[in-house]
Amino acid sequence: MRTRRPGGVVIALVLALAGTGCVHTSAPIAVPFPPVVAPAPVAYPVGLRILRLHRGPDRPLPTLVFYPAAVRLPVRAAVPPAPGRFPLVIFCHGLSGSAPRYADTLADWAAAGFVVAAPTFPHTSEFTDDFERPDIVNQPADARFVLNAVARLNETAGDPLWHRMDTDHLAAIGHSAGGYTTTGLFTAGHDPRLRAGVIMAGWGAKGAFAGPPATMLFLQGKADPIVPVASSRRLFSRVPWPKSYVLMRRDSHATYLRPGDIGYDTMNSLVIDFLRWTLDGDTAAWSGLPPMEYPQLSVQ
Repeated sequence: MRTRRPGGVVIALVLALAGTGCVHTSAPIAVPFPPVVAPAPVAYPVGLRILRLHRGPDRPLPTLVFYPAAVRLPVRAAVPPAPGRFPLVIFCHGLSGSAPRYADTLADWAAAGFVVAAPTFPHTSEFTDDFERPDIVNQPADARFVLNAVARLNETAGDPLWHRMDTDHLAAIGHSAGGYTTTGLFTAGHDPRLRAGVIMAGWGAKGAFAGPPATMLFLQGKADPIVPVASSRRLFSRVPWPKSYVLMRRDSHATYLRPGDIGYDTMNSLVIDFLRWTLDGDTAAWSGLPPMEYPQLSVQ
């Protein structure tokens, strides 16, 4: 299955909101885009919330939450979620990145039927005045905190996302250092509801790929000078679970992450099909994916 890209999110609005480091709005924001043209699969309108989250006083985690919306409304208008329950996905940005930088991409995934939470990390983002690369070792705990905090909204009576998330089916996606962060979510004793992961040009956190099995998708640019193909293949070989590796032959380290990039359409289709298959059980989406490897799984 494929989904059409739902036009541009108002990036300037999101950047303005996130530029202060910690932001909050109690009312969702509507992200408008043109109607989907048949015969493309149905795409939802997209709503956006901005949550002020903190994992301790020195770890602010402003988080964008994109979700399928019920109606299209002007920007800044409150918009209710669409009926139904939608799997929850977390996205982790790389060094000197941020969640707002990828707002269009996150909105595409929400339009395909997922609630997408994306934190901006406190010491490795483009907004920080205190950049500390070694702080990535703390980011898996940040991501876990954000995932749990957003999931709790599903059980919070009166919250707009109350009973609108399928929190039994979770996934994590990360690029570069965000890929490292994502692998750190799949360590021994990880939440068994975390069913799937997408690693884009990432490397492995200590103890990665242990605990309950999850299905993994690796995306790698062939001309990536930062994370070489050989490095990501070694990481891929460590995964003892169902997995697939996609070498994007025209791409470098970050030439597929945002609309208009060389490899964006390929990446977007693969990610959406992968999420639909692993989280929704959509067999039609599975048919659009590359072959999976199924190592002998051990009981962990």
